[in-house]
Amino acid sequence: MPANALYTDLSGYYDLMCADIDYQAQSQCVQRLQQLFGNAGKRHLDIACGTGPHVRYFLDGGFHSSGLDINQPMLDQALLRCPEAHFSLQDMCGFSVSQPQDLITCFLYSIHYSASIERLKDCIASVHAALAEGGLFCFNAVDKQQIDNGAWVSHNAGHADGLLSFSSGWHYPGEGAQQLLKLRVERSGADGRQVSKDEHPMVAVSFSELLELLAPYFAVQMLEHDYDRILPWDGASGNALFACVKI
Repeated sequence: MPANALYTDLSGYYDLMCADIDYQAQSQCVQRLQQLFGNAGKRHLDIACGTGPHVRYFLDGGFHSSGLDINQPMLDQALLRCPEAHFSLQDMCGFSVSQPQDLITCFLYSIHYSASIERLKDCIASVHAALAEGGLFCFNAVDKQQIDNGAWVSHNAGHADGLLSFSSGWHYPGEGAQQLLKLRVERSGADGRQVSKDEHPMVAVSFSELLELLAPYFAVQMLEHDYDRILPWDGASGNALFACVKI
């Protein structure tokens, strides 16, 4: 199966695949971070926005929210969810905006879709160029040195096509700047059982490497990966939330 084929094929199932995600809590947390660290402005762009659930909560929170993604079927669904928002088919590693943004977000570890260090650098530079003075860039990331290749996250969801079971996990070979996001989808229905598997190449960085990439562009606050409380990163956990103010 070609790279990202499953992502495209599952555009109709994507919200079910992410049904265990608390989009509201994530969105409200970042809105608080914008008040604490950013310029308090309301122009918001969500990169790698998928079907737009975060955009919906930012719109409801009073933001002038927009989104971009490389997957048109996802954007078609995002526009149905958020008809008042603007969505564009763009690569987050080389995008442009018509006016400076106050807040740019990248949820669900999607920053790793940059796939290589050079493209990650391009993504960071694109975000910096798109932000207004004092603008905030918020995203979450995983430290390659803390990845447990045996850890998977799974959940089930009912659908007209049958019972769907989704599983995902990181895999890092132990060296280099690439890791894999492994996905497994099982559908059980009247016509039997079907299983799809896919692997997405993702960029792998340590937190120290990521901070070096961000340093020329941003003043960075590393926070615990907890959307209910705003806490400094404990220095040990392998997941973190980054709040980056444009300098």
